[in-house]
Amino acid sequence: MKQCDERSLTHLLDGMEHAARHDTVSVKDVLDEFGERSVLPFILVASLLLVSPLSGLFGVTTLIAMVIIVLSAQALWGRRRLWLPGFILRRRVKSSRLLLGIRWLRAPSKFFDRHSGRRLLILVTGPMRSITLLTCMVLPTAWPMLEFVPFASSFGGGTVALFSFGLFTRDGLYVLLGYLTILVTSVVFYAILF
Repeated sequence: MKQCDERSLTHLLDGMEHAARHDTVSVKDVLDEFGERSVLPFILVASLLLVSPLSGLFGVTTLIAMVIIVLSAQALWGRRRLWLPGFILRRRVKSSRLLLGIRWLRAPSKFFDRHSGRRLLILVTGPMRSITLLTCMVLPTAWPMLEFVPFASSFGGGTVALFSFGLFTRDGLYVLLGYLTILVTSVVFYAILF
């Protein structure tokens, strides 16, 4: 693939699909597929899985929340080598389930790849980058409590996907959309409760 293609969602989905070539696939298999890279693509991959039908499986939300928290902390602290605890790396899922999620994400990924570019750079550099990574670290802490409500955590996963995609592609518009999603979700949640 060309160098510019490595910053696309399609490239990430292709790698995940290749990792799922056996009956089951582990988190380590997916990470090995991409080799040593920036942490952001892995945050993006994890959050995209939460937006897919895979999030309806019990336990997936909590696993993805742990992965996103650990990876976001590493990105925030500027860690160059990716690290995850062994019990997360060994977690396996049937390849057919992962492939279902990948197929479901193909069309939206092509749309986002076509509509991304270097915009609003102030939102993806300097202090705003750190604030966004901190938000990616804090947001998933509530997801395990949503485990009993199928697909409820998909909104949070979508928000983290917007943040990580914006940081990954250096497109501040997606980061802005992530913050707007938090604002709208908070207003709706407040209106429902009060």
